[in-house]
Amino acid sequence: MSAEDAGPVGWPVRVRVPVEPVEAAMEADAADAAVRHSALVVRGPLFGVAAQSKDDGPGWRVVVEVTHGCPQQARDGLNSLLWFRAKDDVKSAAERRALLAAVARLENEYVDELTVLDTRYRVVRAEEYAAIDANGDIEAPRPTDPEPLTPDWTPGAGARSPRVDADLVLDPGAPVSPLQAAERLSLRSLAYSGTRFPEVVLRDSAQALETHPDVLLMPTAFLIVERSGSEPWSPGSGLQATAHDARRTLAFALTWMEPRQRGLIPYDAERDVDAHTVVAENTSPAVGELAMFAEAAERLRAGRLNEVEVLGTVSRIARVRRLLRWGPDGPEGPRPSDISNHAPRVLHPRLDEHGTVHFEQSAEDEAAS
Repeated sequence: MSAEDAGPVGWPVRVRVPVEPVEAAMEADAADAAVRHSALVVRGPLFGVAAQSKDDGPGWRVVVEVTHGCPQQARDGLNSLLWFRAKDDVKSAAERRALLAAVARLENEYVDELTVLDTRYRVVRAEEYAAIDANGDIEAPRPTDPEPLTPDWTPGAGARSPRVDADLVLDPGAPVSPLQAAERLSLRSLAYSGTRFPEVVLRDSAQALETHPDVLLMPTAFLIVERSGSEPWSPGSGLQATAHDARRTLAFALTWMEPRQRGLIPYDAERDVDAHTVVAENTSPAVGELAMFAEAAERLRAGRLNEVEVLGTVSRIARVRRLLRWGPDGPEGPRPSDISNHAPRVLHPRLDEHGTVHFEQSAEDEAAS
């Protein structure tokens, strides 16, 4: 398929037929998955920040991962990015002043786009969705989804995981496989519908089809979903870059977090206390229940499983996708109906133009104390 023949006039899609064995296997896997999971469920918007400089060409680099639940969280991410750049990565006081001026705006205004030192930053909006089968079950990782050769099961904060959207460049002109092109073209008309959405949300969604008529598919991500009995699936974690990272997160939740939330292990217990250690010591009246969590985590680790059940709750590793709408001026930003859960605020100590960090209390803090 040529660029001229793909999609509506003015919004071509470049298609590259997979020729390498691995690419061909992934395309065949995607075709099989499309048959098994033929419907989509949309969870809602996610937000991040993309940047464009003269060295990027038409593409936009993701600088704050598109995983945040509201626009202000993405703005806060940009605030921190620019503050630390001003602190650690400038060549002159003039550069630092420019960065700190942008930080000051982000501390006080709802800023969705700004230009600093010839780089354009924009809060971007993506739609998170997943494929489901005829029974409403969410798609699990595919056989061809990347897996580490040597899985690292280091728990909690000690784990070294790839960041979601690391080094990602958003470029709707980049070539895609035939099935990716088909998915992309089919999703151009995706818009909210139904009475459960407020009228303003429906109006903004319909308007986005006009202002941002193309869509770009972002890399696949993974998360934990959970359900008990006949309840619908609900998210149990944030997005992870690989299925293994989601499994490791689930293993940690089963042995450390879930026992604390259920009162099987005290919240103030030492950090290295988990279901495994309590079962090994055999000193708790809850050892039977804790053994179930420990055993489920071990099965997850040993078999690279994508689903386990403990005490009536099923936890699954789900494969999720994100689409980002695209218009003549680039990626879509927040819509008027998108709501933030907090206001702009000061996130870091005062940094002066010489690079000195001042940790003294602000007048506002002193008045509050």
